Amino acid sequence: MFSSRAFCRSYRLTANFCTLIPKSIGTRTMTTEASDSLTAEIAQATGALNDLRLQNADASSIDAAKKRLGELKKTMAAMNSAGGSKDAGKKRERLLLKTAKGTRDYGAAEMFCREHVERIVKDVFTSYGGSALDTPVFERKDVLAGKYGEDQKLIFDLMDQGGEQLALRYDHTVPLARYLAMAGATVQAKIWQVGKVYRRDNPVMSKGRMREFSQADLDITGAWDPMIPDAEIISLLCTVLTRLDVGEFTVKLNHRKILDGIFEVCGVPQDKIRSISSAVDKLDKLPWLEVKKEMTEEKGLSSDVADKIGEYVKHKGGPSLLDLLKADATLMANPSAKQGISDMDILFTLLRAYKVLDKISFDMSLARGLDYYTGIIYEAIVEASAPPAFAADATESPAPSKPKPSKKAKADDGEEDELDESQVGVGSIAAGGRYDNLVGMFTAAAAAEGKKAPGLPCIGVSIGLDRIFAIVWPKWVEKGMRSKETMVYVLAAGDGLLEERIALVQELREAGIKTDFLAKKKPKLTAQFMAGEKDEVPFAVILGGDELKEGLVTVKEQKWEFVDGKKTKVQSADQGVKVRRDELISWIKQTPTYQGWSSGRLI
Repeated sequence: MFSSRAFCRSYRLTANFCTLIPKSIGTRTMTTEASDSLTAEIAQATGALNDLRLQNADASSIDAAKKRLGELKKTMAAMNSAGGSKDAGKKRERLLLKTAKGTRDYGAAEMFCREHVERIVKDVFTSYGGSALDTPVFERKDVLAGKYGEDQKLIFDLMDQGGEQLALRYDHTVPLARYLAMAGATVQAKIWQVGKVYRRDNPVMSKGRMREFSQADLDITGAWDPMIPDAEIISLLCTVLTRLDVGEFTVKLNHRKILDGIFEVCGVPQDKIRSISSAVDKLDKLPWLEVKKEMTEEKGLSSDVADKIGEYVKHKGGPSLLDLLKADATLMANPSAKQGISDMDILFTLLRAYKVLDKISFDMSLARGLDYYTGIIYEAIVEASAPPAFAADATESPAPSKPKPSKKAKADDGEEDELDESQVGVGSIAAGGRYDNLVGMFTAAAAAEGKKAPGLPCIGVSIGLDRIFAIVWPKWVEKGMRSKETMVYVLAAGDGLLEERIALVQELREAGIKTDFLAKKKPKLTAQFMAGEKDEVPFAVILGGDELKEGLVTVKEQKWEFVDGKKTKVQSADQGVKVRRDELISWIKQTPTYQGWSSGRLI
C-alpha cells in the first residue's frame, strides 16, 4: 500500500486528478473515476498539441505541449501497472503488428527491383576497379561522435552492451575511416560497401526517406595526383545513374575551400563557419529569406554579412563560373578560395575528358553539412528531389517565406507520424566529397602522446538506394516488369510423372537455367499452367508419357502484354513445338528471350 498524495507528487498529477484518488491505493487497484479523468486529460492534451501544429505555433509551445502529453501518458502507464498485471479479470492486450517507425518490409516484386538496382551499382563499382568491404552495422559510440555536425543528434544510440557504449552506423564513411586507421592508414585502393545505415530522422516513406535505409559507397583512398580520383568518382556516379534510368539528373558541384574562403571574405567568424555552412546547405529546400533568418536569428550572424554571402551563393553554372570567381580580386586574395578555384579548374578539364560535363552544375549554394569534408563536394539530384511546391531557384531574392514541411498529427499510440509527403521531395539521390583528415583524426586519437600520426587522403560517394528505388519502382510497375527470374516451368500431362519432372528440373538447374515445378504428385494441367503464369514464366515445358518414350518434350513460349493498363497473358492457339529431350537445354539457351535475360538485361 502507498499514499495517494505521494503517488500524485511522484507522477506530477494535476490537482483535479488527485482529488479522485482515495487516501490510499492498493498496488493492484485503481478507481474507475481516476482512470476516466486521466483518459480525458490525455485526450484534451492530444487535441491541444494537434491544434498547435495546425496553427504552426512556435517550437517552444509545441515542445511544452508534447512534454505535458508525455507526462500524462507515463502516469497512465504507472497507474495501469499499479492496477496489477496479475489481475485475472484484466483483458489481454492485443499485439500491434507493425514495423518500427521509419522502417518497412519489401515484398517479392519490390525486392526483385531493388536487387536489380543493387546489381547495376555493384557492376559499375567493379568495372571501375573497386573491391568490396563489409563493416559492422554498429560501432563504438566514440568512433561516431563529433563527425556529423548538427546531424549528430540523428545517431541511434544503443544501451550499454557489456561495458561498451555503442551506436548504429550513420553512414559508411566513418566506419571506413576507422577501418583504414586500424590498417595503418597506408591503404591505396578503390573500396566499395553496400549495406544499411540508420538515422533518427523524421521519415517520409514514399520518398525513400527512412530511418533504416541502404547506401552504396565507393571511396578512393591514398595519395594520387590532384583531382584525378575526384573526376573518377564523378564519372562513376554519372555512369551509375545513367544505367539505372532515373531520368534526367544533375550532379551539383562545389568546393569546401571555395565556400570557406567566401565565408572568410564576407566576415563570418571562424567559430561560426560550420554552422553557417549548414544553413547555406538548406537552400535547395528553403527560400533565401528563411535561410538568412536562420543565419541571423538562430546563429547570430549580422544581416550585412548574410547579404554578402547571398550574393555569392546565388551563382551556379559551369566552367565559365570559374572566370567570374577569378575576376573577384578580394576572393582570389584568400588562400583557401584560391586553392579551391585552382582545383576546380583541373577538375573541369578532366570531366571534359570523361564526357560528363553536360551533367554538371557548379553550384555555389551547395555546402554539405557534414564536418569531415575538406575539398570538392557534390550531390546528384533529379526532378523529384525538390519539394513539390518549392521554387526552382530558391536563392533569388527576396522570395516569399514558405511554410516548413508540416508533420501529421500523432497517432492514437502517441507515435509521431512521418512528415507530410506533399511537402517533401526525394532529396539528393547520391552525395559525397573529399575528406582528407578523417582517417588522420582516428590515428591521432589512437596514437601515443608525442607520436606522429599518419593521415590518408580519401574521396568517396554515397548512393541512396532507397531513394533511387522510390524513383525506379513506379517505372518498373508501369513497364510490367517481372518479380522472378524463373525461365522454365516443367509440367506434366496425364499421369503426374513426378520423378520425370524432378529429373528434368534438376538437369535444367544444373545447366544454369532457373526452373520450377508444382510440388504435387498428380497435379492437374490447368493448375500447373496457372502456377507458371502467376510468375510469368516464359517457357512451359510439358512432359507426356508417349512423347518421353520418343525422346521428345513440348515447349510452349508464353508472352504478356498491356491491355487497358493491365498486364495480361497473350492468348495464342499455338500448341507449342516438339523439342528433343536431349537438345532442350541448347534449344532454350539459343532463344532471343533467354539470351536477353542471360546477358543481364531485363525484358
